[in-house]
Amino acid sequence: MKKVIGLFLTMILAVGVLAACGETKDENAGDKKTLVMATSADYAPFEYIESDKSDEIIGFDVDLANAIAGKLGYEVEIKDMDFGGLIQSLKSGQADFVLAGMTPTEKRKKNVDFSDIYYTAQHMVISKKESGIATVEDLKDKTVGVQLGSIQEGKAEEINETVAITVENRNRIPELIQELKAGRFDAIIIEDTVAKGYLDKETDLTNFTLSDDPEEAGSAIAFPKDSELTEKFNKELQKMKENGELQELIVKWFGGEN
Repeated sequence: MKKVIGLFLTMILAVGVLAACGETKDENAGDKKTLVMATSADYAPFEYIESDKSDEIIGFDVDLANAIAGKLGYEVEIKDMDFGGLIQSLKSGQADFVLAGMTPTEKRKKNVDFSDIYYTAQHMVISKKESGIATVEDLKDKTVGVQLGSIQEGKAEEINETVAITVENRNRIPELIQELKAGRFDAIIIEDTVAKGYLDKETDLTNFTLSDDPEEAGSAIAFPKDSELTEKFNKELQKMKENGELQELIVKWFGGEN
């Protein structure tokens, strides 16, 4: 008799546990899925932190990520890291996508997939006004700073093939500016949209733009190889281009309307 009662009680407990599990599953069924976005938050106005206001990462890429992910039913968690580690974050599974003003070069395409281009910019050479640097030829025998792993690093190496320069890299854009002002770099190369923010503040700096193929300077979203997100993001990106939403973000972050 005791065995029967014990078995009966065990069955009741088992049903209770199953019911509880079912309730928990139902409660979480409506929760949004979360995608991890890797970026390098030193690239205003694409992604940066206004440290005097908060530690929140803001910018054009952040708004774009939230817009596309939101339309697909996802929330976005942002991971900040050095630019040089972004591709590896996708390969190692630390991130679902990268939005960081990244150019889809042939070398990068061997390791990750890219969305369509969402923004196009140009390379800019920045130096001190008294440097006398106004053309690529003026960079001869000079030390030129670039961000590690960036498209500008490749551009500097390309320049070095015809004009002898010393190329040095740093992890973050503010480091490049500091090295330039300290005289350790004769010039630096960064994207023109990013450069504008510094040139507006640093009146002792001057610049010139490198002529380049627009397609080589475009920014795209990076994904792990064969990710199903690539096509999904592309479809929403195309819709944003057609309905004017993307242009609204461009005006907000690059057109002076904030």
